[in-house]
Amino acid sequence: MAPSVSIPRKLPLLVISDEVLFPGASKRLSVTSSRNINMIRNRLRQNTLASTIIGVIPREPGNDTDVGPDDLGILHPIGTAAMVVQVTGTNWPVTNYTVLVTGICRFRLEKVVMEEPYVVGVVTQLDKFTVNEVNDENPELNELIENFRNELTKLIELSDASLPIVGKLRRMIDSIPGHNLADVYSQLLKASYSEKLELLDAIDLTDRFQKALHILLRHVESIQNKKKQQHSFILGRRPVNEIISSGGKDEDEISETDEIHELQAKLRKAGLPPLVRKVAFKELQRLKRISPSSPEDGIIRSYIELIADLPWSRSSKETIDIQKARKDLDADHYAMDKLKRRVLEYLAVRQLKNSLRGPILCFVGPPGVGKTSVGRSIAHTLGREFQRISLGGVCNQSDIRGHRRTYIGSMAGRIIQGLKTAGVNNPVFLLDEVDKMCAGVHGDPAAALLEVLDPEQNCHFVDHYLNVPFDLSQVMFIATANTLDSIPAPLLDRMEVIRVPGYTHEEKLHIAMRHLLPKQLEEHGLTKEVMSLPEESIKMLITKYTREAGVRTLERKLGALCRAVAVRVAERQSPSQASKEGIGWNAPIVLDEAALEDILGPPPYDSYDSWLRAGQEAGLAVGLAWTAAGGEVLLVEATQYEGDGQLVLTGQLGDVMKESAKLALNWVRTHAHQYGLLMDSLGGHAMSHTDVHIHFPAGAVGKDGPSAGITIVVALVSLFTGRPMASETAMTGELTLHGDVLPVGGIKEKVLAAHRAGLKRIILPRKCEKALLEIPESVKKDLVFIPVSSVDEVLQAAFDGGWNAKNENITLTSKL
Repeated sequence: MAPSVSIPRKLPLLVISDEVLFPGASKRLSVTSSRNINMIRNRLRQNTLASTIIGVIPREPGNDTDVGPDDLGILHPIGTAAMVVQVTGTNWPVTNYTVLVTGICRFRLEKVVMEEPYVVGVVTQLDKFTVNEVNDENPELNELIENFRNELTKLIELSDASLPIVGKLRRMIDSIPGHNLADVYSQLLKASYSEKLELLDAIDLTDRFQKALHILLRHVESIQNKKKQQHSFILGRRPVNEIISSGGKDEDEISETDEIHELQAKLRKAGLPPLVRKVAFKELQRLKRISPSSPEDGIIRSYIELIADLPWSRSSKETIDIQKARKDLDADHYAMDKLKRRVLEYLAVRQLKNSLRGPILCFVGPPGVGKTSVGRSIAHTLGREFQRISLGGVCNQSDIRGHRRTYIGSMAGRIIQGLKTAGVNNPVFLLDEVDKMCAGVHGDPAAALLEVLDPEQNCHFVDHYLNVPFDLSQVMFIATANTLDSIPAPLLDRMEVIRVPGYTHEEKLHIAMRHLLPKQLEEHGLTKEVMSLPEESIKMLITKYTREAGVRTLERKLGALCRAVAVRVAERQSPSQASKEGIGWNAPIVLDEAALEDILGPPPYDSYDSWLRAGQEAGLAVGLAWTAAGGEVLLVEATQYEGDGQLVLTGQLGDVMKESAKLALNWVRTHAHQYGLLMDSLGGHAMSHTDVHIHFPAGAVGKDGPSAGITIVVALVSLFTGRPMASETAMTGELTLHGDVLPVGGIKEKVLAAHRAGLKRIILPRKCEKALLEIPESVKKDLVFIPVSSVDEVLQAAFDGGWNAKNENITLTSKL
């Protein structure tokens, strides 16, 4: 049976979005775009509606969000020729028409010949078939039509018989020709926009009925499942309202049954382990049985979606090239030789034995030295996804393990959420600031990390929300911290600590010239031809405007310089300023030391020489301290006044440093006779009639640590003898009651701090000499290291000319 109407070769086109018109079906279409309104005014108002044929053509999926209502977008190649039955609308306050159309047949859009004021296209008519082709020569098609009719009858019987539309559909089944059933009822059934476009593209009747029957069977199954629930509200109008569209307004919504089918398909494609698969499909069956209005529906749905989205079997392919990795690390980071060597060792083992469970690396160092960026470089070198998890301030163990699903607002922990975001099961996880976690009323997050970071346990990591094991053995964990003091010992035992010390002046200079300055120039829209920063100016920034182990403050100062130059360049480029000066802009702006002071102000950190070299007084000693932000120079002041031998300590000291001060004073009292300290400037016994006040400047800053013992002894001996200690000298080390010097930590950071301060001589415990191997040669050549093992050696090195040079009349028992 050929179509009863032949359509013209050229048709005015009504472009619609998210809607599809099928041949044989009627539909009301809202007309709001300017092109469609122009077509209504120019073609439909001038002709008799009964003889007017237009083309109804949809846009391609996904383009309706990219174009406006008046934009043409990308047209679907298949459309429907339609007879216009009725046009209604208004012109005030805005023009809006509604067109009732009845589909005739499909057509293929060959080309668009006119876009303004409305769209006109050249089309080719489709759906050309005969009665014999339908009824006689295709038994498979006849069987599909019969099955479609039976399932349609079953759908109507399952629906609420009290609805008027149900009786109308029952009468239409027998009156509509068999070959039109798929088109007519596909217009009424709820399906996604993509599914309806597939039905529109099905020119072959067999293919069309197969696709339509699949949608129909899905809706019949959905209503049957809901009937089993025996809920009164589901026995009412809900099934029909979900299946039969109301004027096409809700066709873009996917039904609840469609979502369940999508979840089921995602679970099957997720590659779930057997145990997880069993739990997931059990929850899916629960989801099918409960009512959509139940509060538990959203909880189960979120849980199943999380399981489906997790990368149970998806991995990213590693590409390990040691030579390339070495070049990348050297290009991205200057210095940090020990850290880069350990990373290359890890990559080499991964290349030789791919099944290695990687160690948990922990980068420990002051802020701003590049710990986080090294982790990102490792991920880039391995070709893995990178995920950063900030643990600073975390005080709830549920942030790591997740919340149990019995709680309102429960969610998975940060580890599982990071895996979902990464999309693969072998990313590089950077656990940032592990030293800043704290135990709270909701548990200790550091204890929750024990299972995560243990290679023997994390292959069966169980998140409280997920409640099924997930294999974390393929994840490479990298932790960062500023100090190890606040990390619990069991957690620290699971990590391999790699210390990242601060930078020297020379290293900061290279970093600033190679990385920081080009980055800041690019971020501020400048080039080297516009702004020039000499090497001497960068050195001034490093020594007088920054006092840090890392380079963050240095980068901020460079940014401030770039902003000042940007203002100057913008002023020179303005027409008024250029005409006023009457010259062009060619030469770069050179920032010398005077320009730095003009832009940044006076240097906040003047050289230490002013108070270390000149005006040294008795009772003053210079020590070295380690902090989480790097090494620091520590000044110790001691004074005496008449009293009864009390000790006064000020400077916000910790318990350890208070004990060191008491220990130092007791040692001096014990050896007073040996070192000639029996008389003081007050004319009395130095130990019994004098109170001693020891002060550590910068009292607002807390100080603690077991490395100031020999510094306090030198300050006390200098006080009681009236001899200032040697200039340009600093020291570190702890002492015992017997006068032995104990080793201390943080030697490299302390030496770098002394070098930054302009000191030349450093007294350190003899057992710490091995730590000098980590000191760069550029720093060693500027310093003199004096190893000591007893207080006698400390005093010989701490005073000019040695201890006996100024006290030849005093007999001392030497321990050398």
